[in-house]
Amino acid sequence: MLEEVEHWLTRRSWSAADRTLDRLLAAKAARGTTVSVVLPALNEEETVGEIVSVIRRELMEKVALVDELVVIDSGSTDRTSEVAGAAGARVVHRDSILPRLPALPGKGEVLWRSLLVTSGDIVCFVDADLKRFSPDFVSGIVGPLLTDQDVHFVKAMYDRPLGGPGATGSPGSLGSPGAASGQGGRVTELMARPLLNLHWPQLAGFVQPLGGEYAARRSLLERLPFPVGYGVELGLLVDTLHTVGLDAMAQVDVGVRVHRHQDDRALGRMAAAIYRTAQLRLSRGHLIRPVLTQFERGEDGFVPRTHAVDTEERPPVREIAEYTAGRAA
Repeated sequence: MLEEVEHWLTRRSWSAADRTLDRLLAAKAARGTTVSVVLPALNEEETVGEIVSVIRRELMEKVALVDELVVIDSGSTDRTSEVAGAAGARVVHRDSILPRLPALPGKGEVLWRSLLVTSGDIVCFVDADLKRFSPDFVSGIVGPLLTDQDVHFVKAMYDRPLGGPGATGSPGSLGSPGAASGQGGRVTELMARPLLNLHWPQLAGFVQPLGGEYAARRSLLERLPFPVGYGVELGLLVDTLHTVGLDAMAQVDVGVRVHRHQDDRALGRMAAAIYRTAQLRLSRGHLIRPVLTQFERGEDGFVPRTHAVDTEERPPVREIAEYTAGRAA
């Protein structure tokens, strides 16, 4: 590990417990900072309501840390929108945002569009499939942005057990005996971490580089391109490094993250998209064939299934006329 990164780890890695809510509220009031929380959601009716309820109860009603709570529904076929709305979120459908530009499938597309329908000076992204959700996932990563004006981007770090539905979310706890500590995040360990260590060693200190829980200043996010698919987390991390530098980035330990795990084929498609995102940033070149073929066993043997690899990126949102017009209004 680079000496620079070792020094960064001592200065820019914290625990959620390092900043009390009282301290965060005082810093927020002193600077007049506003906070938006965004949940990108697709068929998450089983979990989105609890996440919204916890944020609303603990961080909006008991204390006024969060000013805006928005769920962006990217085409759910279940009751995601209804459940999220009943729990207290403002629900916006992806396709209603910037309708002149047809929406592309992918999480990054939803995050990019969310900037046009939120107003907070700090934007906090939280995945909608988390179980046993703790408000520390929000207050922890928003905290450094409120208390330290030199910090512009904060990632959550956590244990990510593979299995173990009984995990509680408390630091150091792995919940049920079936939880395998550190074995979740397979794409992180097999694809993202090697890429970062080899090509962007300054980012080698991030524990969860692909985690979906992170917060940033709007002034930074509006300057960055957004890969539309699975590559969005790696893309934002790398582009943030080049835009504001390592010392403006930080991470906060929020305990344990319990969520739904995807099968190996889905993870393969995710890894391909992440590799593509890295390749673009290394060379701005083009893939010879931007598709991935995987195999499934059928009645007559193995059947090839070919999937397109996410290759689209949205430009920095400040280049969108509707965004700049809305901010000026």
